[in-house]
Amino acid sequence: MRAFGAALIAVLATAGTALAQAAPVQLFKVVTVKDEITIGVTAAEAAKLGAGPALEALATVLTRQGQLSAWQYAVRKGSDGSLEQAPLRRVVIFKTDSLRLEPVTLGATVKLVAPKE
Repeated sequence: MRAFGAALIAVLATAGTALAQAAPVQLFKVVTVKDEITIGVTAAEAAKLGAGPALEALATVLTRQGQLSAWQYAVRKGSDGSLEQAPLRRVVIFKTDSLRLEPVTLGATVKLVAPKE
């Protein structure tokens, strides 16, 4: 029974990783002194940031360049009435204002919308 549980955990972890990699956009919460916003980084943008996980790449860009341009995301109602996490506008985040970056996980009932570039 333990072997089955361990195998199930391994399969779920692998599936979660594959889904995260297949996602068209990765969401991150940027926490500042004044507030917090959710930003989205597309797969193409993440590839331009550099090798490795997007969270570390974002932190490196902020540290080296002092600022980062990204899509700000917000929850809205879709055309069918369901909730969507969708791009709102492009924002610039400055290193001096940012305190923390966190990955964001959406619930199963919220659809993620990729920006139209």
